[in-house]
Amino acid sequence: MNRKDRYYHIINWFRENRPEVASELHFESPFQLLVAVMLSAQCTDRRVNMVTPALFEAFPTPEKLAAADFDTVFPYIRSVSYPNSKCTHLVAAAKMLVADFGGQVPASVEELMRLPGVGRKTANVVASIVWDEPVIAVDTHVFRVSRRLGLSDGKTVEAVERDLERHIPAEYRSTAHHWLILHGRYVCVARRPRCEACGLAGWCREFAAKGVSLPGKA
Repeated sequence: MNRKDRYYHIINWFRENRPEVASELHFESPFQLLVAVMLSAQCTDRRVNMVTPALFEAFPTPEKLAAADFDTVFPYIRSVSYPNSKCTHLVAAAKMLVADFGGQVPASVEELMRLPGVGRKTANVVASIVWDEPVIAVDTHVFRVSRRLGLSDGKTVEAVERDLERHIPAEYRSTAHHWLILHGRYVCVARRPRCEACGLAGWCREFAAKGVSLPGKA
């Protein structure tokens, strides 16, 4: 199976079987999404969702967070991974939002990446969800699933991102991130992928390499 066919069948399967997908992070504004995504780096969405209600109540806007200091914010996020650096970045990012962007979350990936603590993955997530930009954020789940399925041979996040954006039509890209991340989170898991429960097995390069027949097929 060539790559073009693989993309075609996999995208169609997701469209038919996972038409409604969304981020599992809880947020009510672009600013809250930005904060939640920054906190989610190397941390589970479940943990982030546990700490953000109190954090958002105390600091509902960039202005409120920008006026706070490290010692005030830290207790709210102490249970996430790397809380020291994330706390520093959150306060600094809020200050830049207020000073440079009028308290608004910028729309472009390039402007988002100017914010302290915001890398390309975070910027792509925010831009795709808030502004429906045709970009795909590649995290560890998306990276793993894309390579296992045969959607990319890229050895870096940037290379996988380029492959996905080259082959996935623009109108599906913001959704494709959620398709792939949720598939990696619940089906194509890192250590023991649940191939027997995977609707994509018939087009998966790694599954084909195992030489295992699908149920009902010789």
